[in-house]
Amino acid sequence: MKIVSFRQSLPITDPNSFLDLAGDPPRPGPRDLLVEVHAISVNPVDAKIRAGGGPGRPDGELQILGWDAAGVVKAVGAEVTLFRPGDEVYYAGSLDRPGSYAELQCVDERIVGRRPRSLDFAAAAALPLTTITAWELLFDRLRILPATPGALLIVGGAGGVGSMAIQLARQLTGLTVIATASRPETRLWCEHMGAHHVIDHGQPLAAQVRRVAPDGVNYTLALTRTEDHFEQIIAAMAPQGAIGVIENPSRPLELTWLKPKSLALHWEFMFTRSRYQTPDMAEQGRLLNEVAALVDAGRIQTTMQANFGPITAANLRQAHALVETGRTIGKIVLAGFPHATPPET
Repeated sequence: MKIVSFRQSLPITDPNSFLDLAGDPPRPGPRDLLVEVHAISVNPVDAKIRAGGGPGRPDGELQILGWDAAGVVKAVGAEVTLFRPGDEVYYAGSLDRPGSYAELQCVDERIVGRRPRSLDFAAAAALPLTTITAWELLFDRLRILPATPGALLIVGGAGGVGSMAIQLARQLTGLTVIATASRPETRLWCEHMGAHHVIDHGQPLAAQVRRVAPDGVNYTLALTRTEDHFEQIIAAMAPQGAIGVIENPSRPLELTWLKPKSLALHWEFMFTRSRYQTPDMAEQGRLLNEVAALVDAGRIQTTMQANFGPITAANLRQAHALVETGRTIGKIVLAGFPHATPPET
């Protein structure tokens, strides 16, 4: 099968940072689906691991990245009950297994959802990882309910997770949604996603928040540069609120600043359930199915912003280079593999 991989961590400008290769097809385990990958999207975690900033195999060993995919089930394991061959699916995979930069991928059925019927494979592939992250932040970590009152601040609203968090909060809660953006195009994107208010994270946040939410926000999703915004986020919070964080800060956060307001801090890592095979692992498949229904009902839209073409080393180098700038809006996708299988090198 065709794959895109690498043998050592190199700058994305190096032509060997990704290689078009051939590999052996995977064999599904008892709870696995064998999926023919039709489309993928690129996330910051892909670039971090390729650059050596995350868990991976030692240099010199073949590694297949990619944690967003949409495709067709080709075969199922002996204990699979939720899917059958021919089903069209979308999912974010597992950090500890070979990824989606491949024609075929094995994935546990419990973390897989049925592809939204109103989206093609490319548009669907933009959704899983950021959808799961945003959903778990809002509803599992911060425990927001449909009738929960108050205001929500989303720092970094135009990124993949922020784009989904804005939509989910608007559609499934009654919270006032305040997103941050620093450029005219990202501000427009946040408004398009449904934010009630958009403020500038290039300026101090607290005074801007207080102008639209005088009592402060009850919840904050700190999705980018948390260490730079942390003091301002705390100043913008109402007492007894909660903050959700997804990135590893570049310097330690001063947690004692949370104490005067009795604020809570929650980490979200969407691979926790698959990594530890938690009893509620199937919640990820369930929420993907629920979001697919929301998409097909016209309440949630894809965050795909650019399709870089077929899944090749050259196109993935371009996608990673753009993701590494930290200035992407929504998601970058790639769809399909070239017909010719390259030789192993």
